[in-house]
Amino acid sequence: RSDRADAILLRPIFGVPVFLAVLWLTFQLTTTVAGPIQDFFEALITGPVTAGLTGLAGAVGAPGWLESLLANGVLAGVGTVVSFIPLMVIIFTMIFILEDSGYLARVAVVADRALEGIGLDGRAILPLVIGFGCNLPALSATKTIADPRQRLLTGLLIPFSSCTARLVIYLLLASAFFPEHAGTVVFLMYLASVLVIVLVGIGLRKTLFRDVTHQPLLLVLPAYQMPRFGSLALAVAVRCKSFVLRAGAVILALSIGVWALLAVPTSPQYSIGDPALPATESLFGAAAHAIAPVFEPAGFNDWHASAALITGFVAKEAVVGTFATTFGVDEPADPAVASDLTSRLQDSFDASSGGYGKAAAAAFMIFTLVYTPCLVTVAEQRRLFGGLVTAAAVGGSLILAWLLAVVVFQVGVLLS
Repeated sequence: RSDRADAILLRPIFGVPVFLAVLWLTFQLTTTVAGPIQDFFEALITGPVTAGLTGLAGAVGAPGWLESLLANGVLAGVGTVVSFIPLMVIIFTMIFILEDSGYLARVAVVADRALEGIGLDGRAILPLVIGFGCNLPALSATKTIADPRQRLLTGLLIPFSSCTARLVIYLLLASAFFPEHAGTVVFLMYLASVLVIVLVGIGLRKTLFRDVTHQPLLLVLPAYQMPRFGSLALAVAVRCKSFVLRAGAVILALSIGVWALLAVPTSPQYSIGDPALPATESLFGAAAHAIAPVFEPAGFNDWHASAALITGFVAKEAVVGTFATTFGVDEPADPAVASDLTSRLQDSFDASSGGYGKAAAAAFMIFTLVYTPCLVTVAEQRRLFGGLVTAAAVGGSLILAWLLAVVVFQVGVLLS
């Protein structure tokens, strides 16, 4: 029976569509099952738990800054970690089932030739494709790659897979600046993501990873079997525990750091943690204004854009909300529908780019595609590959994102 199945699944004309169907099922599970559970935990932390903690802090006479730190710093970090656990459970479960059933070995065989150009074998295809859903479980999926150098190279490429959180940004800017071709623009962003992965992969293989060469893929294809569900729960629990203990500490520290930027005022008329403190009068606003000139060659040297990029480091989906907050308008329920935020963005990008708003918007989208992934992904990178590698990866992605954004804007100006 295994041989008869392999006669179909090992042929690219059939094997690739089947693999895409499996991935589609995985993404459906993460959105239809994990999504609502994530929303529940997030609402629980930001709602009753936060209200109970602030009420307790007020009852014992805790200072306002401490109450703000606990609610908006500590609990925000804890909520981020907790909300990602259902997603990790589903992804780890799916990976275990695919691996233990014998199917994952077949995927490696089908994908091996496609990845030969960047020195990877077929085992890398699953993490890279999962990255288009979410970079975090994709990094965890690199555990299936035996060779440590290939595993590291794959882990460095995964953040360039355009996760679904970036899609909200593309929809907003594409609808604002390219309303008649918004779908095409979003599609081109995903093509750009694939191109960046290939080019960066080739660049790394010819420089820092010259020792990583494509070797003939030798696999003993096991017979198809029912997964051992007795081992599944233990394996998933061990991996999730490792994520919570190691990555959770980094996420919590970064969350507190973001709180400090938003809570510490630069004006004496406000106190630390003052709920009335506007973003422009905080360290966050000061940092956004200080960073903005760096993006002048890319056409979006406006503090609203740099502020959105700062929060985008925490979570890419926060970019749209930050734009709405700094412009003082409501966040649109559907980023693809015209709103007050749309007109504000058009005015802002047109002003900062000298009338080349479309080119600036394209450059901003490219920057959000390439630059540092969300803090949860950075924490997982550090857990898997160490602090030095993660710091180098973050720095490299920022430099590459800036260079590509400048090129896109300057070429856009020339073509306008």
